[in-house]
Amino acid sequence: MILIADSGSTKTDWWLSAADGSTKGTLMTTQGMNPFHQDEQQLSAVLTTELLPQLASRRPEHIYFYGSGCTKEMAPTMRRVLKAAMPDAQTIDANSDMLGAARAVCGRSEGIVCILGTGANSCLYNGHDIVANTPPLGYILGDEGSGAVIGKNFINAMYRGMLPKAVVEDFEREQQLTMAQVMDHVYRQPLPNRFLASMSPFIHQHLNVKEVRSLVTECLQKFIRTNLRQYGKPHLPIGAVGSIAYHYRQLLHEAALGEGFTTGRILKSPVKGLIEYHC
Repeated sequence: MILIADSGSTKTDWWLSAADGSTKGTLMTTQGMNPFHQDEQQLSAVLTTELLPQLASRRPEHIYFYGSGCTKEMAPTMRRVLKAAMPDAQTIDANSDMLGAARAVCGRSEGIVCILGTGANSCLYNGHDIVANTPPLGYILGDEGSGAVIGKNFINAMYRGMLPKAVVEDFEREQQLTMAQVMDHVYRQPLPNRFLASMSPFIHQHLNVKEVRSLVTECLQKFIRTNLRQYGKPHLPIGAVGSIAYHYRQLLHEAALGEGFTTGRILKSPVKGLIEYHC
């Protein structure tokens, strides 16, 4: 049996294949596992208290873990923790969420790969490994195309009179937020990037407003110009995973064409593509 994990800081999706190793399997969930933010004891606790009870008597032979914070430096920690929890596994591999995204959307073909969710990241993939990466720099210095930056640009435009009055009125009514409360969330409360990204469902509902649509498109175009053009491979398709990539996939496609690129496979979650890759 094969066990595949797609892990963020909030939650981890685990997929366990059927006994014959086919693409039929079981999907399970635990809290997020990030070796950059959690020590080995905390990581082990997630496995022993949350994952192993769901596995019951089933013991995977091959484990492929992909997660945020699972850099080359931190991957050995993740492998040790997995080995301790499932000592009978023959294969234990731990890699970054970026490599997981690349394998999910490109398989064994060359391509440009993006993760567009709360944050944004990208890489150039040669069909086996990541060969180049433009530093995303976070939502203050970079992260163009992310939910956080789209939300930031939306709020900026809204309160500076660049959006129709009806959009502002809809926002204040539906979100129950004043400008003062927005400022408090951004400058005083923890995780302002998540708060900014939480604007995305409202923005998506108002894509019929040309000013809102243009704002999102321009953000995606800037992401392509400042992150993807650096790879010097405009002939390669852009594959992407993440909620922003998936829900704004038509605008991403239009932005890519406008910048001389094409889009490839776009997935909300990499799990389906990783199942195909490993099975």
